[in-house]
Amino acid sequence: MKLQRKNGLRATALGALAVSGALVLTACGSDNNTGTDAANGKKTGAASNVSCEGAKGQLLASGSSAQKNAMDLWVKNYMAACTGVEINYKASSSGEGIVAFNQGTVGFAGSDSALKPDEVAESKKVCKSGSGINLPMVGGPIAIGYNLPGVKDLVLDAPTIAKIFNDKIKNWNDPAIAKLNPKATLPDKPIQAFHRSEDSGTTQNLGKYLGKAAKADWAYEAEKKWPAPGGQAASGSSGVAAQVKQNEGAIGYFELSYASSQSIPTVAINTGAAAPVAASPESASKAIAAAKIKGTGKDLALDLDYATKAAGAYPIVLVTYEVVCDSGNKAETLPTVKSFLTYTSSEEGQKVLSEAGYAPIPAEINAKVRETVKGLS
Repeated sequence: MKLQRKNGLRATALGALAVSGALVLTACGSDNNTGTDAANGKKTGAASNVSCEGAKGQLLASGSSAQKNAMDLWVKNYMAACTGVEINYKASSSGEGIVAFNQGTVGFAGSDSALKPDEVAESKKVCKSGSGINLPMVGGPIAIGYNLPGVKDLVLDAPTIAKIFNDKIKNWNDPAIAKLNPKATLPDKPIQAFHRSEDSGTTQNLGKYLGKAAKADWAYEAEKKWPAPGGQAASGSSGVAAQVKQNEGAIGYFELSYASSQSIPTVAINTGAAAPVAASPESASKAIAAAKIKGTGKDLALDLDYATKAAGAYPIVLVTYEVVCDSGNKAETLPTVKSFLTYTSSEEGQKVLSEAGYAPIPAEINAKVRETVKGLS
């Protein structure tokens, strides 16, 4: 992978999303246009605001596939700035990331759901003098993508989405869908609904939305494991997106960046506001901005309003947390964890998100994230 200068990173950011690549990232080489500043170990010409002080060696991390495209860009930018440092993020699932973190095999984990009390208790075995905490780092809309040639600007509401994924609405020309799309010519075609096969924070956040906005049609607890009957399973957000892309009549849920990179059309949501709301970084930011911090101490877990009817606010959102020890981090990886997360929570690091189809964390919350990262020990 050829090292890019800072002024080339933004221009290639969206193109990088189309590259699924390997799940584990390796160190980048350098080109002839970059040198090394011996004083701080930073490659000249790389991202200017990355502090490489103390960072060294290899840092393993894993978890949420929802943030994979953001993490790819962050890792590329960071390793372009810091010599001798390798960040390996394995995009698996939120559940697998938390398990790896609590087994002590990764420096941090990515999760689309905050740690549960039992997971916090388990983390104390690894965080010898503290416990695992949630740092909101990536925001964004969970897009409902579909494959229905000839049908543009599809609108659905929460009850209809619930019935589709609950195997109650089985055909695209169902009266409930037709009522929401009076100008569309809906085909007499079976719906193929795809969901995640493994435990997923994306699944849990979709469940939270349906549980709040479609209580009568979605009676399941919001868990990481897919709860409803019917449908077909695929692995990871990339797997669900691929199935929707390949199968006419398909519908599925995944982060907007996966839809954008593969030109998959997405559903606008009728929330009860004056107009349906399309998935975008801006519309997701409006919903996330209303979030409240529900965590205590250094934990910054958020309480999202999934039933919002605010104009222009897209309600199906998630926040991906980086899970770390507040204290008791491993001495050999702590400097690199702090250095990397300082970059991802920086103004420049957050700007990468909007360029990649994600929603930056609101400034007031992100300021607390930066302060917490600074105090990790």
